[in-house]
Amino acid sequence: MATVPVDTNKVERCRQLAQHVADDVQRFIDGHTTTGVERTVLRALGATGASEEGTPLVNVAVDRYHEAGLLDRGIAFYIGIVLVRGAKSVQEAAEELAFAKELVNVDSTPSPDAIAAALAPHVTKALARIDSAREEREALKREVTPGPNPLKYVIVATGNIYDDALQAKAAAHAGADIVAVIRATAQSLLDYVPHGPTTEGYGGTFATQENFRIIREATNDAARNHGRYILQTNYSSGLCMSEIAWMAAVERLDMLLNDAMYGILFRDINMCRTFVDQYVSRRLIGRSGIIINTGEDNYLTTADAVEKAHTVLASQFINEAFALRAGLREEQMGLGHAYEINPWLEDSFLYELAQAQLVRQIFERHPIKWMPPTKHKVGDIFFAHVHDALFSLVGITTNQSIELLGMFSEAVHNPMLMDRYLSLKATRYVYTAAKHLGDEIEFKPNGRIAQRAVNVLDEAVALLEQVARDGIWDSIAKGAFADVKRTRTGGKGYRGVIGKHERYMNPLLDALEGAP
Repeated sequence: MATVPVDTNKVERCRQLAQHVADDVQRFIDGHTTTGVERTVLRALGATGASEEGTPLVNVAVDRYHEAGLLDRGIAFYIGIVLVRGAKSVQEAAEELAFAKELVNVDSTPSPDAIAAALAPHVTKALARIDSAREEREALKREVTPGPNPLKYVIVATGNIYDDALQAKAAAHAGADIVAVIRATAQSLLDYVPHGPTTEGYGGTFATQENFRIIREATNDAARNHGRYILQTNYSSGLCMSEIAWMAAVERLDMLLNDAMYGILFRDINMCRTFVDQYVSRRLIGRSGIIINTGEDNYLTTADAVEKAHTVLASQFINEAFALRAGLREEQMGLGHAYEINPWLEDSFLYELAQAQLVRQIFERHPIKWMPPTKHKVGDIFFAHVHDALFSLVGITTNQSIELLGMFSEAVHNPMLMDRYLSLKATRYVYTAAKHLGDEIEFKPNGRIAQRAVNVLDEAVALLEQVARDGIWDSIAKGAFADVKRTRTGGKGYRGVIGKHERYMNPLLDALEGAP
């Protein structure tokens, strides 16, 4: 494959700086939990269902103990007490926490060993659910293997999960390798996960466990029909990041959009909340074998893609460092970037080629996720089709792993089935016609492409040195990423961040951290 010059010492320096940044945040993570994390624990232990008003049971129980100032011990602590005292199941214990007249008395509790022993079989069952789902998914992949890289990734987003299932099958028939169900607009800001299947959603379809199951059934049917494994994707982000990771793990999803900073920058979710939630979500993702997709591509929608390309690379190093601390392997880190340089800029194609090749070389074991042009799309669908074709040409030349296909009509309306078909057809043509182009060319050592790669890496080193010096908290406050500024105590969800009591108990997280 054609290569750009990469100074391995500078790459190692970037990784050291990113590790320093992640170490600082990890110290905060280790001392805190969130309402979202505690709801995740309760779901994993076996609580399900909703109140008569439709509020998820896990929300009712966790919110009640949070409002009483008792959640610093962890919801598992109280579930364990109720189990020791005679509850026949976690479901019964959770209902008692949610609806009993009196709260559990923490002044007279069983011994920690007794509580742990009561919780242990439920933790074992939770891990077994993840492991069983993972093996079932991998067994089908051995039966019908995925297509070659770059995997062709498309989105369905009707609002009705049953229509999404039909469109997922249609996309697979047209040649898609990955189907993502985009979430309903602003679901990331909801501090609960809707219960059951949904048929109404604006701008997308709600992410729920039942909806995950419905799409998984559809994509598996399509895989068997076409003899090609179809990967399923959704979103593990926002105020319910770790809950959705649990649901995806047990419903056999293949990929999750999961980023350490996206929610902070683009949804104004509190950074303390996000950092804790991303860690726990990634512990679940690591165990399940799911591939994450990070969101650096979004930086280039709010900042200039030429001037701020280095922020994408710096963030990729930081996302990698966070993911390693959560137990993910490099093969699970679909680090993101995007084709977003102004197409009318002279040599814009060369700059895009340089960035894609640089990322591919630095993160050689990672399944890189590359996003299409959107920022500069206009209503001219013919030009948009050419714009997308050049994106695909760079993708096949630089051997990207996961390529979300551009839709020529997306600046006009929500793409239709035929639009998706034409995009898949055009991409298939480019991938076939230029399949070995990257093997046949070389870049001039001092040419524009090579020099662009060198400059971006140099600027990434400088930015990471600044972030390591100032800390990620202050760096975000100063707008170091995406030209967006957020404060440490601002944003949505800060109230749901809780310092851990010395007797805090979370046997699920303990088991995930100790797992191979």
